Amino acid sequence: MIKSDSVLDAKGLACPMPIVKTKKAINGLDSGEVLEIQATDKGSTADLKAWAQSTGHQYLGTVEEGTVLKHYLRKSSEEETNEKKHPNVMKNEELQQKLEVNQETVVLDVRESAEYAFSHIPNAKSIPLGELDNYMTELDKDAEIHVVCRTGNRSDLAAQKLTAAGFKQVINVVPGMSEWTGPTGKSVN
Repeated sequence: MIKSDSVLDAKGLACPMPIVKTKKAINGLDSGEVLEIQATDKGSTADLKAWAQSTGHQYLGTVEEGTVLKHYLRKSSEEETNEKKHPNVMKNEELQQKLEVNQETVVLDVRESAEYAFSHIPNAKSIPLGELDNYMTELDKDAEIHVVCRTGNRSDLAAQKLTAAGFKQVINVVPGMSEWTGPTGKSVN
């Protein structure tokens, strides 16, 4: 099941109404929150993808349930334009090579659960940035932890938090899942 912060019922509506309603609904969300749009118009998939790209919001994916299309969008946030500050950084390609050698490499994915559900690095542990403080005890402070998000910004913040909490070997992976070319898994069909 994919977790969203808000659900918009656009069933039975044809273009452009799903976009009009989505624009209004996403304006009411906080940055980083996920909106589920339920639609029956087959064209809504392409429309929502294009709209998200043109507005800077993130299209996460679509799940079909019978005649209903459940689209997931993440509202863009200011954190995605913040300057990166964590000193230990690794490129996507370096992490991919490391994973090919050692499948036990610890990868922490700090994107929202809906983002993770649609695509993630196999065996990555999902702890959204907003929940990290609550789940730090599940992580080994002495392990080398590779932190990933969509663009390297949330993972930068997470890496700073972990380091401040006493974690010894924290590495921010950039540019993150937006440009990941290695193997991926997904939790939705």
